[in-house]
Amino acid sequence: MNNISVTEILELSVTERLRIVEDIWNSIAADSDKLGISDELRGELDRRMKSYEADPGAGVSWEQLGDRLMNSR
Repeated sequence: MNNISVTEILELSVTERLRIVEDIWNSIAADSDKLGISDELRGELDRRMKSYEADPGAGVSWEQLGDRLMNSR
C-alpha cells in the first residue's frame, strides 16, 4: 500500500481526489457483506417490508414527499 498523508491528498486536484473517493467507495461496496446490521435495524427493515407488501400503494414517491414538504412551509 502506498502511504500518503491527508495533507498530500488535499494538494491533489479535485479530479484526482474524486478518483480516490470513488476507489475507496468501491472497496467498501465490495466488502459490504462484512458490515452487518444490528438486530434492531434488521427488525425495522423487516417491519417496513411487511408493511409495504401488505399495502404497496400506501406510500408516496420522493417527488410527492418533496412537494408536501415544500408546500408545508
